[in-house]
Amino acid sequence: MFQGWQPRHPRKGSHLVGWVLPCATAKAKQIKHPYFIPDSLSSIKITLPKQQHAVGHRWPKDFDNLYGCRHSLPVPDGLMRATNVMIAGKIAVVCGYGNVGKSCAAALKQAGARVIVTEIDPICALQALMEGIPVLTLEDVVSEADNFVTTTGNKNIIMVHHMKQMKNNAIVCNIGHFDNEIDMHGLETYPGVKRFTIKPQTDRWVFPETNNGILVLAEGRLMNWGCATGHPSFVMSCSFTNQVIAQLELWKERGTGKYEKKVYVLPKHLDEKVAALHLGKLGAKLTKLSPAQAAYISVPVEGPYKPLHYRY
Repeated sequence: MFQGWQPRHPRKGSHLVGWVLPCATAKAKQIKHPYFIPDSLSSIKITLPKQQHAVGHRWPKDFDNLYGCRHSLPVPDGLMRATNVMIAGKIAVVCGYGNVGKSCAAALKQAGARVIVTEIDPICALQALMEGIPVLTLEDVVSEADNFVTTTGNKNIIMVHHMKQMKNNAIVCNIGHFDNEIDMHGLETYPGVKRFTIKPQTDRWVFPETNNGILVLAEGRLMNWGCATGHPSFVMSCSFTNQVIAQLELWKERGTGKYEKKVYVLPKHLDEKVAALHLGKLGAKLTKLSPAQAAYISVPVEGPYKPLHYRY
């Protein structure tokens, strides 16, 4: 259907739609089910089949990226399961400092790594610096670092010419959206390179010129899935509860005409409902606004409590 696209490991259905909708709007009528996509894609104008709707969500996406990746990247999950190497004292390069990068940098720093961030965005770069994390280019650190983690959601982040310059047994892995952040094609087709599979999802690639090798995890795919078990169930519960509530909303309003054949962001009061449903498990008790307090900040007593543009 979509010629030339060969995904190796899409993370969830929304990532498929995130690729399909911008690139093949005319063919999207062939999509047979509702999809739930992030609000970053909610401005796409597309005609879906009759009674097919897509609803986006705000905070569970960020919750997933921030807290899920913080758990499943280093300790006790992906890196440790794959390699069991010491993280403390090592130089760890995190490519990208969005929510995924922030979570990975925090986890690696907590494990004792000396973290360095690469960034294109000056705001994200400044955020890293304010957390005490140096911001450099990959070229500045490629021959010195011990661990490299791509988190950008972009392509061509670590190329084969970077890997050639890395120290012996440097670890290279990806926890970004797709499998093209690391130049696996360039590595696999490099003349004379040798691949040694240490165990499933952990390979050592040796370059002929130097006889030095690098460890690539999960073949450049999502290492927290390939080398571990992904996000913990509590984090996924937030995402899945959000999707179920979105579907219930669509079903409840199916005959009212409230939702046209468009892409929607889930109403904020339903976002808050998802969060509220999970508080009891952690023993939390919410403070209640008084009517006077609610009026003072111009919100309903029962919420929602933040404007649509608010970033959590």
